[in-house]
Amino acid sequence: MAIPIYSTADIRRIESGAANETPPLMERAGLAAADLAAKLASDRGKDILVLAGPGNNGGDARIAARILEERFFRVTIAGASEASSLPDGKRWALVVDGLFGIGLTRDIAGDYATLAAYANSQSCPVLALDLPSGLASDTGQVMGTAVRATHTITFIAHKPGLLTLDGPDLCGEVTVADLGLDAAAHLPASGWIADPGHFVDALRSRPRNFHKGNAGSVGVIGGSTGMVGAALLAARAALRLGAGKVFVGLLDHHAPAFDPVALELMLRHPDDVLGFDLDALVIGPGLGEGEHAETLLGAVLSSEIACVLDADALNLLAANSDLREACMRRRTATLITPHPAEAARLLGTNTREVQGDRLAAAQLLHERFKAHVVLKGNGSVLVATDGRWFINTSGNPGMASAGMGDVLAGLLGAMLGQGLGGDAALVLGTHLHGIAADECVAESLGPVGLTASEVAHRARRVWNAWLRDQAAGFQATLTRALGSG
Repeated sequence: MAIPIYSTADIRRIESGAANETPPLMERAGLAAADLAAKLASDRGKDILVLAGPGNNGGDARIAARILEERFFRVTIAGASEASSLPDGKRWALVVDGLFGIGLTRDIAGDYATLAAYANSQSCPVLALDLPSGLASDTGQVMGTAVRATHTITFIAHKPGLLTLDGPDLCGEVTVADLGLDAAAHLPASGWIADPGHFVDALRSRPRNFHKGNAGSVGVIGGSTGMVGAALLAARAALRLGAGKVFVGLLDHHAPAFDPVALELMLRHPDDVLGFDLDALVIGPGLGEGEHAETLLGAVLSSEIACVLDADALNLLAANSDLREACMRRRTATLITPHPAEAARLLGTNTREVQGDRLAAAQLLHERFKAHVVLKGNGSVLVATDGRWFINTSGNPGMASAGMGDVLAGLLGAMLGQGLGGDAALVLGTHLHGIAADECVAESLGPVGLTASEVAHRARRVWNAWLRDQAAGFQATLTRALGSG
């Protein structure tokens, strides 16, 4: 099921369209909050602290407090005037954060900062209403200070800030209360949480009558002096995700003649790789930024081969206007995979600005380069060339290690080589990358010490599981259809 994401402005439009409905949205929000609060507090005691701010979020909190009192909880409501009088030794069953919601436009300070700090000092669960106070709804930035919640009940739909940058660290377990609204009926969504279900038709099992030519030929170009491993990681990932043939063009003059870990890879001079009949190209892992690298990138951008631009290819793109124009002119699928610093170079800004609004930065990259975009990071932001955007929620801190981006580039290249469209590869590849890392951690292979090679191995298993699940679902549907006939 596709899970939509709405910006603050879009949520306001939806609320406006439902303003005359009964019961009012605030009453519904308060009831939903009280229901969850009662569950969280039920086995911990009866004393609940409700922090209530001055706006609609505070109104939701006060309604929840009233309902909880009706259910025989002992509720203490605290606003700015009570910030200095809250007891230090009190053991609460639950703290409800209703200070600020999506309308926050300035940093939290003064008594409200004191209340946020008090909530963060408690050992009990903390339930945030709509989003943790101090978290920017659209960006995931912390506005001065923020409540660190164990649970968040967000109203109507997900907001971007819950899912990217600092949001996932502050929100805890997120529950969506739709308040009885069909958000899409009021305003169709343009953003979604990344999930294989968006491109389920791309998950096709191979027929028995299949050969390596059907699986696509992928070229990987990179591996300058001291960086051969980056290109090999990408190439091995492409091989493990099913590419029929993988040619590797290494720029290092002392590059090995073969890869002892993956003997199936065909190592060639990088100029020769461009001469093969390829279905997809990955360029950038360990590429370097010399004249030869620039020439190779220009040749790739001038080709009609679907390609993934990663690492040094992005730095060259940022520094050369001719390459940027060549990228914009491409008619074949182009995927760019910057981390925040690379995105800043591509946009002529700084990392802080990119991280300040990751969705806006990814959308601007899409507009400038006419490419599918993966802005990597906590809650990677994906923008397809048709304007649809996604936030990926898979992955973990163990992925903050060398070579992870190279593996992602290889996975994306393999998908393009096997005929997936750029948008499908964008979403499926990024989500797969994170899921593979999550499964590694589940088996105690991380997060500390998790390696890119381990993620590539696991990605193969996850991808095949997806294919089996899809095939099983198709067979079940077919069996039901035949039975009903």
